[in-house]
Amino acid sequence: MTTITTAPATAARKPLYTSLFVQVLAGLLLGIALGVATPDFAASLKILSDAFLKLISMIVAPIVFCVVVHGIAGAGDLKKVGRVGVKALVYFEVMTTVALVVGLLLAFLAGPGHGMNIDVSTLDAKALATYSGNAQKLKGEGIGSFLLNIVPTTSFDALARNDVLQVLFFAILFGVSLALVGGEKGERISTFIEAVSTVLFRMMGLIVRLAPLGVLGAVAYTVGKYGVGSLKQLVSLVVLFYVSVAIFVLGVLGAVMALAGINILKFLSYLREELTIVLATASSDAVLPQIMRKLVRLGVKDSVVGLVIPTGYSFNLDAFSIYLTLAVVFIAQATNTPLSIGDLLLVLGVSLITSKGAHGVPGSAIVILAATLNAVPSIPAIGLVLVLSVDWFIGMARALGNLIGNCVATVVIAAWEGDLDHRTAARVLDGKEVVDVTAG
Repeated sequence: MTTITTAPATAARKPLYTSLFVQVLAGLLLGIALGVATPDFAASLKILSDAFLKLISMIVAPIVFCVVVHGIAGAGDLKKVGRVGVKALVYFEVMTTVALVVGLLLAFLAGPGHGMNIDVSTLDAKALATYSGNAQKLKGEGIGSFLLNIVPTTSFDALARNDVLQVLFFAILFGVSLALVGGEKGERISTFIEAVSTVLFRMMGLIVRLAPLGVLGAVAYTVGKYGVGSLKQLVSLVVLFYVSVAIFVLGVLGAVMALAGINILKFLSYLREELTIVLATASSDAVLPQIMRKLVRLGVKDSVVGLVIPTGYSFNLDAFSIYLTLAVVFIAQATNTPLSIGDLLLVLGVSLITSKGAHGVPGSAIVILAATLNAVPSIPAIGLVLVLSVDWFIGMARALGNLIGNCVATVVIAAWEGDLDHRTAARVLDGKEVVDVTAG
């Protein structure tokens, strides 16, 4: 993996304004101010956010390919790779199930949709036109088609379309084959892929310096278009989702991290720059390389990081899972639709399947939610219109929760495997080393 520059905590600090965290925070505050003062101009700044995310998207697939191949080939022992992979999948399924249940319970306890009394005949079906094609396609696929779709038509096609799940599948096959080849030939290819990975990480480091502009554009557009107080009717759903994610992160993931010997609050503080970028841009792709390098610097073996993080991007969407069950119950409550125990169990079962691979689906939240609702005929799918207007705000916490869940999964699985250096982790989290993730 790429060398990470560290310095003693006693070394001279850079000026505060050079900190990416401070720059991102400044971009966020400026975006809010512009959105309130000049809504039309602020909405036009969305191009900054779109351009930033497009730059990130440009190299996500090749980075995933390189880190997974290098992680598998570098591990040497394929039995270990298989063991880590199985443990990761088991962990992902357990956490996803817990997340789905958390969303379900909190939705029933808080009842965010009660009292809305929405007449579904008054909802505008045109608002869902953009997502209907993908939703119908997903609905008709089934488990067999879903599994078949993991296999790319060609490796280049998967890379070109940025289909992370297909890229991951090809990378695992390539990495395993590379490890089996071994010898001088295998070493040459492994060295070449590591060199390419180093260049890609450096490129991502350059792009991430533009994060403050991306955050400025995203926040300005959101406030300018929707206004600060224009979403009062759905504010309870947004607030409940943020509370749900906080409970899951601090309660569930906090307890899991405690078992691994890590304090969740110190861990979140360590990742604060990356989490700020994700919260503002509603995209976790933007911080993939920095997160991976920070986890390695924390003391997690690079082979574990290279396998778990990219896999988790498709299979471990904790906050997304919370949103699925929370939104389903919200729509049922808002439209006065009664839900039986059978309906709820069906929602849970379908959500476990539909949430996988959602990272690569355009308009994923609405599309996957539509596919989930189609499995429960009693709930009117047109109710999705109710959550469209707040999807961006919910998406911010959704991306944040998903990323935290994947980072926690990596640390926990590394501890489970004995691939976590606890002394290094304690030293880094206590601030005794300064990590510069933008350095090459």
